[in-house]
Amino acid sequence: MKKLTLIAAFLMAVACGCNPELPYNEPEKNPEQQEVVFAKGADVSWITQMESEGITFKNAAGITCECMTLLRDDCGVNAIRLRVWVNPLQGWNNADDVLVKARRAAALGLAVMIDFHFSDTWADPGNQNTPAAWASHSMEQLRDDVADHVTATLTSLKDYGVKVQWVQIGNETRGGMMYPLGKYENGGNFASLVNAGYNAVKAVYPQAQVIVHLDSGNRLDLYTRIFSYLSSNAAAYDMIGMSFYPEASSWESSTATLISNIKTVNATYGKPVMICEIGMGWDEAAQCKSMISKIMGEMGTKGDILKGIFYWEPEAPAGYNGGYNKGCFANGAPTEALDPFKD
Repeated sequence: MKKLTLIAAFLMAVACGCNPELPYNEPEKNPEQQEVVFAKGADVSWITQMESEGITFKNAAGITCECMTLLRDDCGVNAIRLRVWVNPLQGWNNADDVLVKARRAAALGLAVMIDFHFSDTWADPGNQNTPAAWASHSMEQLRDDVADHVTATLTSLKDYGVKVQWVQIGNETRGGMMYPLGKYENGGNFASLVNAGYNAVKAVYPQAQVIVHLDSGNRLDLYTRIFSYLSSNAAAYDMIGMSFYPEASSWESSTATLISNIKTVNATYGKPVMICEIGMGWDEAAQCKSMISKIMGEMGTKGDILKGIFYWEPEAPAGYNGGYNKGCFANGAPTEALDPFKD
């Protein structure tokens, strides 16, 4: 057994059942993880931080429940997505924290996606900062850094019996990652970083699907730019990832465009698509339900082209962590937004 940090050891004591007094259950004592054909997922990377702050969750009967259990049993969620930061200031989302959450997901029989940001904090369209410890490294060193980080993180999960079905190499990489060297404009640099991550994933989990993920799934231009670039530079990946956060006032037209784009990129690049992040305002649950229903209804759930949908931090209370308002819980309980996952 590998030694966990003190924070990880403390968090491991959090319950995995609806009774918060129960001890943590080891994965081998719970339902075995199954590979899912269509992911009905949730990114709950904030969950250990929320629990440390005393935030709790409850089902429709008002009974306090562990969040992943609640999402599985009451919302139809069958998969969990977890982000990984390299050396975050407060420890949340580092490799040890991810191990805690991934073991809990595995203990509940949930499929797991690991989302590598390759940063010490948020990586997104406006932020693709190289981890501080790697900031002075050459491209050759950065490729090694990516491979080593992926290998170490995934090996730890595998050693604890966690099965990982999908792995993102980068998060919302519309312009590449780990700026400035990893920008897509810098020759084949970004593609080579993707390949370093891809090879590391396959060495630990040969069957895991590697995802390259961009934001704004309703903007085809972003996908044409990056995936044409990756094709030209012989980048290896298995799946195209999208984020999608439509405005409530225009969700129908935006969703129609998203669906069209999913079909287009699949036909153009020969890869299936995963909606790795989706969300609407916490008080727009009815519109959100309709949006998810429309996507699932038109694309189907057989996993032919669309492989699934992950709601981003559904458990987050309104205004959490600096103003995030796109969760889909109200007063600690799920709204109707995730009802399509129950079918």
